[in-house]
Amino acid sequence: MNAEVPVWIVDDRAAFRRALAATIAASAGFTVAGEAATGEAALELLTRAAAGLVLMDINMPGIGGIEATRRISGAHPGVRVLLMSTYDTSDLPDEVSQCGAAGYVHKENLSPELIATVWTRLNRWRTTGMTPPP
Repeated sequence: MNAEVPVWIVDDRAAFRRALAATIAASAGFTVAGEAATGEAALELLTRAAAGLVLMDINMPGIGGIEATRRISGAHPGVRVLLMSTYDTSDLPDEVSQCGAAGYVHKENLSPELIATVWTRLNRWRTTGMTPPP
C-alpha cells in the first residue's frame, strides 16, 4: 500500500475503541483517522474528515451500526464499512446484508493481518467495478 488508509472506529465501548486503535496502529498501511461512540457521531465526523475504512459496531445506542452504515454508504460511496460485533454470522440481523456494508467480522477475530486481508480483497472488488459478495 502506498498511502495509509484512514480508518474510523465506531463503537460505544471506549475500552474496545482503544484496543482496536492499538490494532490499527500495528497494521502496516493503516492509520486511525478518528473514533466515534455512536452512529450519529460517525455520520457527523465523516462530513468533515476523510475515511477509507470504517469499522462499525452493529449494536450501539441511537441509530445503531446498521442504519449508520446505510447512511454512510449512501452519502460516501467510496468509503468501505466493515460491520463488527460479537454475533456469530448465523445470528446476524437480516438487515446486515442490505445496508451497504462491505462485510462482517467477529470482534474476536480482528487483527492487523485480517484488516490488511479484508482491505486488499475489497480493493480487488473495487478495481473490477463489482460489488463483493455478502
